[in-house]
Amino acid sequence: MRAPAVRYEDGMTNSRFRAVKAYRNEAFLGSRDARVLRIMSEYLEPETRFRELRIKDTIVMFGSARIPSRETAESELSEVRAKGGDLVRAERRLKMSRYYEDTRELARRLTEWSKGLEGTDRRFVVCSGGGPGIMEAANRGASEARGENIGLNISLPFEQNDNPYITRRLSFEFHYFFMRKFWFSYLAKAFVIMPGGFGTLDEFFEIVTLVQTLKIKKKVAIVLYGTEYWDRVLHLDPMVEYGTISPGDPDLFHRSDSVEDSYAYITSYLEQNALRSSEPGDPYLTG
Repeated sequence: MRAPAVRYEDGMTNSRFRAVKAYRNEAFLGSRDARVLRIMSEYLEPETRFRELRIKDTIVMFGSARIPSRETAESELSEVRAKGGDLVRAERRLKMSRYYEDTRELARRLTEWSKGLEGTDRRFVVCSGGGPGIMEAANRGASEARGENIGLNISLPFEQNDNPYITRRLSFEFHYFFMRKFWFSYLAKAFVIMPGGFGTLDEFFEIVTLVQTLKIKKKVAIVLYGTEYWDRVLHLDPMVEYGTISPGDPDLFHRSDSVEDSYAYITSYLEQNALRSSEPGDPYLTG
């Protein structure tokens, strides 16, 4: 038989049973019924932080999580030569490390440029997917320029840790890919697509599709970086020939193979189309 609750003078009891507030009920918040609340949280919580920290717009850099820094690749190659191992793979990783270093340098230069703009505050902040590889290189370059930078991470079955170069309060972790991609596109005024895999292709084609269909109405610079890689991976001419895209659609993005060219293209584009146009707080997307 359960002992009766003791009632105190103020009317409260010492009952061992206490109701849980709905917004603190973790079992409910993780349930199917609360999915809409989780989705809204991944919209509202980042929006609150961006507004508080006065982040107006971004330069987003996409690319493979598997591309190492030159230092790491050289160390791996030296170890393989000394102890044996997959020499072909180690040499390939050293070759691909060029894109890590180019991303790092481009992010550094763009951050220095944005910090030097007169009469602006936190414009064109470098943003990445928050993980290793090319993402790390982007955040690292911006950090080396002593600039704030953003990491939009995603929780995966194989853990993707946020890299150590992200500005602490601008490090996010998303559950839903579509909410993460919304924040990539919503604030961006420029995109740099470095060599990458399925995820990078998904991000690139989503952005190009949004621009092609005018769901993104703002002017955005899109740079496809690394001609040797992308010329082998992407063949768009047959799509034009078969009529599945318009002849002008491949011109929606700029192809580049150097930091200098990409830097000149992006800064010129932003000076013409972002700094001299409407206020950055205007709505960017339709719907």
